[in-house]
Amino acid sequence: MNVQGKHYRTIWLHPSDPTIVQIIDQRHLPHQFIIEDLSTVEAVARAIKDMHVRGAGLIGATAGFGMYVAALNASRSSMAAFMADLRRDGDILCATRPTAVNLEWAVKRQLEAIEQAGPDIEAMIDAALQTAQAIADEDAEYCRRLGEHGKELIKEISAKKGGEPVNVLTHCNAGWLAFVDYGSATAPVYAAHDEGVATHVWVDETRPRNQGARLTAWELVEHGVPHTVVADNVGGHLMQHGLVDLVIVGTDRTLYTGDVANKIGTYLKALAAHDNGVPFYVALPSSSFDWEKRDGLKEIPIEQRGSTEVKYIQGLHNDEIVQVLLTPEASPAANYAFDVTPARLVTGLITERGICPASEEGILNLFPEKRSNQ
Repeated sequence: MNVQGKHYRTIWLHPSDPTIVQIIDQRHLPHQFIIEDLSTVEAVARAIKDMHVRGAGLIGATAGFGMYVAALNASRSSMAAFMADLRRDGDILCATRPTAVNLEWAVKRQLEAIEQAGPDIEAMIDAALQTAQAIADEDAEYCRRLGEHGKELIKEISAKKGGEPVNVLTHCNAGWLAFVDYGSATAPVYAAHDEGVATHVWVDETRPRNQGARLTAWELVEHGVPHTVVADNVGGHLMQHGLVDLVIVGTDRTLYTGDVANKIGTYLKALAAHDNGVPFYVALPSSSFDWEKRDGLKEIPIEQRGSTEVKYIQGLHNDEIVQVLLTPEASPAANYAFDVTPARLVTGLITERGICPASEEGILNLFPEKRSNQ
């Protein structure tokens, strides 16, 4: 996507030093655009855990590049030592964010590709580089494709409304900042907007980290998409009054049975949509599917983050980014990062292969090669 007229992905190799991975440090957005260099596994792990990067697809791509960095820095004294270092570093990366399935998927894919390239260590390092780039390229292409499928939903609603703006409600940031490019939930919006379809996005702020107000709104400004920022709890009111035509959210992990884990508060949006007859779609590349677990409420690990994110809010004051205490200092705070939306509340899933029901049969019909896994 474009930032002030220049195309960026969210992660790439340094143009003059391919041993350095570069990212957009999202902690500073929307007020400062800062590019960060990563050259050690510890730096990559910190970037994931502390949310310099975030979002399912980008977490996976960052883990992919992290394993390339791990290969560059691993011991070359022997094949056993080299692989032991890689497995250790893979475990470090996997421990950073437990809910996003893309993380573990990318690390596992890297380890398999690296081992297959052996026994020459230089060839194994090259395989790590090629695999990291492939993960990133696939993420961008899959998001582009799901945008093309999802825009048809917006075009259908536009036709029914006689060309009046289609009001889309989203939650958190599932835009290009959450992936390598294009995004998931916003990809259909960008595709429809670029085709001239009048679209308006309700952007909820998404406490406690405000990824909607900070990141989604910034993206939409850069892309020129009409939008309005609202408090999290406004969504139900908007739906009750016919001001939302479609809800599209992203996901950090969706089970092959259709249960969806996404940013905390998604479940409440789904309940409101169900009560008001508003279509509720989840957009995801296939790398965000969990092909092993069946029951979202029982089996999906829910990350609990530090209380600081709840108790403090970040913003711009006198040209400086500062944190301000919201709560009594002595008050404890719980910070559940995700919730699970049961498949019964999901109208459909938008993927790179098309749109399907949020059910085991619907998903496996779209991905028949996964039937043997079940």
